[in-house]
Amino acid sequence: MTQTAAAPTHYDGIAGFESRVGEHLGYSGWRQVTQKEVDLFAEATGDHQWIHVDPERAANGPYGTTIAHGYLTLSLVPILVQQIYKVDGLSMQVNYGVDKLRFPAPVPVGSRIRAGAELIKVDRNDKGGRATVRVTVEVEGSDRPACVVDTIAAMVDA
Repeated sequence: MTQTAAAPTHYDGIAGFESRVGEHLGYSGWRQVTQKEVDLFAEATGDHQWIHVDPERAANGPYGTTIAHGYLTLSLVPILVQQIYKVDGLSMQVNYGVDKLRFPAPVPVGSRIRAGAELIKVDRNDKGGRATVRVTVEVEGSDRPACVVDTIAAMVDA
């Protein structure tokens, strides 16, 4: 796994984060996707489709190589996003879910990906709020993103 770390931007609590609604928050560093990661994901999920785990067969397939599972790409979103931003002053932040998930392009094994993030909205509540962030995972050299997902995080004030 090759990863170029990026320093996250820190926001002062939910109010500081909320002030960035409608703005692009930045990009993560680039991260290489390896066959070992794909194989381990296949073991964890039971998805052993040849396009992911059989390099010889995949060499003659539609992409010329094995490709990462779409859900593997999605599972890398947290590690990429933590390089982009951090909301300080919370007692807790947890994944609440996702809206509108798409996988427009494959992630060939050996390629590098990065994420960009845009703060869509913050819905406040008596405990803190829920932030919706659109994350776009890019493949280096590709014209189409590999994954576009609106992530929702529940944030609890300290």
